[in-house]
Amino acid sequence: AKHVRGRRVHGGQRQSLPLRVNQAGVMPIIFAQSFIVVPGTAAAFMDNEWLRTINEIFAPNGWPYYITYGLLIVFFTYFYTAIIFNPIDLAENLKKQGGFIPGVKPGARSAEYIDRVLTRVTLPGSIYLALVALVPFWIFDVFDINTFFFGGTSLLIVVGVGLDTVQQAQQLLMLRHYDGFMKKGRVKMRGRSRYM
Repeated sequence: AKHVRGRRVHGGQRQSLPLRVNQAGVMPIIFAQSFIVVPGTAAAFMDNEWLRTINEIFAPNGWPYYITYGLLIVFFTYFYTAIIFNPIDLAENLKKQGGFIPGVKPGARSAEYIDRVLTRVTLPGSIYLALVALVPFWIFDVFDINTFFFGGTSLLIVVGVGLDTVQQAQQLLMLRHYDGFMKKGRVKMRGRSRYM
């Protein structure tokens, strides 16, 4: 985005704001799992018929569990995104740097716009997160696998660590490339070329 400093206009190329589809990461799955396990844990320690009934209804292989777990993941995705992402700070930083969103006034209007866009983007992200968490349950139910469980949370963590490792390796290779470029480059000094 173009921005003005003094009398000069800087930039001119289009830039974008980094709004991820899933700002919350894996935390909503962890929160939902913790929340849904509480009745079963309480039923194990207390002799209460009501808690035992709730525990049986929300057993991990039933549809009430799947529906509640999915809805909790969607809820906690919105909840955690609201906690960690502050559109007001983003709009203020954008304003301080002289940037703007085309068609939107800088400041409070930009914060409202960013919040509205993030709210729209979070819904598909939360549904995707719920599906990633629930599909392993469904696969193990359909194929009647009881020996090994590889959940959606584990899958997300493994993929996330793998992507971070690849990104760090690429950055290291780029750093070595630039170091080699700087060490082997020619520098012309008063008519003579010298190696660094």
